[in-house]
Amino acid sequence: MSNLPTAPNPNQNDLDRLKTITIVVYALQALSIFTGITFIAAVVVNYIKKDDVQGTWLESHFLWQIRTFWYGFLWGFIGVILSIVVVGYFILLANTIWLLYRIIKGWLRLSENKPMYPTQP
Repeated sequence: MSNLPTAPNPNQNDLDRLKTITIVVYALQALSIFTGITFIAAVVVNYIKKDDVQGTWLESHFLWQIRTFWYGFLWGFIGVILSIVVVGYFILLANTIWLLYRIIKGWLRLSENKPMYPTQP
C-alpha cells in the first residue's frame, strides 16, 4: 500500500469551476499580447490552483499553460536582448505567433472538454 496522497475526485460543480479558472487563464494569456503583465497573473493563478486540478483532465491544460509561460518568457527575454542586433525582432515576432498558437490550440481543446495531451491507446 502506498503512502502517497491520492488526488481528490472532484464533482461536476468543482470541474465546472476549475474549467472556468482555466478559461480565465487562457484569457489572461491572450491579453498579455497587448499588456504583458497579465501573462504573469495567468501563471500565478496556474501555480495557486495547480493542486486543485491534479488528477483531472484539466491538469494537462495547466501544464500546457505553465509551459507556454516559461518558454514564451524565455524567448521573449532572448528576443529583447537580441533586438539591439535586429534579429531579436524576428525572435519576438516568432514568439508572438507561437504564443497565439498555444493559446488558441489550448482554448479550442478546452472548449471540446479534451485534455491537451491525449493518452496513447
